[in-house]
Amino acid sequence: MRNDQVLTEDATRRSEQASPAAAQPGQAAAAQPDKQTATAGLPAMVVGLGNPGSEYANHRHNIGFRVVESLARAHSLRFVRHKGSKAQVAEGRIGKRPIRLAKPQTFMNLSGQAVGRLSRAYDIPPAQILVVYDDLDLPLGRLRLRPEGGSGGHKGMRSIMDTIGTQAFPRLRVGIDRPPGRMDPADYVLQPFSRVEEPLVTETVERAVSAIECWLAEGIVAAMDQFNQLPAEGAAGHQEESG
Repeated sequence: MRNDQVLTEDATRRSEQASPAAAQPGQAAAAQPDKQTATAGLPAMVVGLGNPGSEYANHRHNIGFRVVESLARAHSLRFVRHKGSKAQVAEGRIGKRPIRLAKPQTFMNLSGQAVGRLSRAYDIPPAQILVVYDDLDLPLGRLRLRPEGGSGGHKGMRSIMDTIGTQAFPRLRVGIDRPPGRMDPADYVLQPFSRVEEPLVTETVERAVSAIECWLAEGIVAAMDQFNQLPAEGAAGHQEESG
């Protein structure tokens, strides 16, 4: 065999070793992972927190309910009573994801009972459970997504963490602003939004729905990048904590 032929074959072997993904004759190219489809088909649950009963429906504390109800309407899903879980549940698909939307019917400070039972019934791990709830430390109109964290003093979140045994689950905090003056926060969250506030609340609920859809399709990082930013209007002049 001539020296130039040996050198040529040697170079070819080195090229193939350096590019293992290159398709060989009769072989399909190796599929590359796509972060947008990494969770395609994986069941998820979105839990909105609030208090059951029509007398609580418009309270600040029930913004979580409002968000999941709006999400259900957007995708023609209907809530029905789920036996054994103390919750109302809407089942279906959003994009490529099988989805359960849940509204615990246990009152806020016992929300974990419903979440724990639903998680076990549907075999959904904490990483695929997004909890939506009100936050006094965010200005009205602001959203904040996080992959995990503490309760921040929110009794519904504390109940969920205690029940499922972890704080490593995603959450969407919806700002409701601080109470005025020296008003007790416990009284403030059980007040309805004012007529002046309602247009911003409606806009915020719509953005929260879009944030959840983004989380389902693209994951928490993409949703955080897009929806943790200040909205174009509203909430001007507020300062928020960095957590």
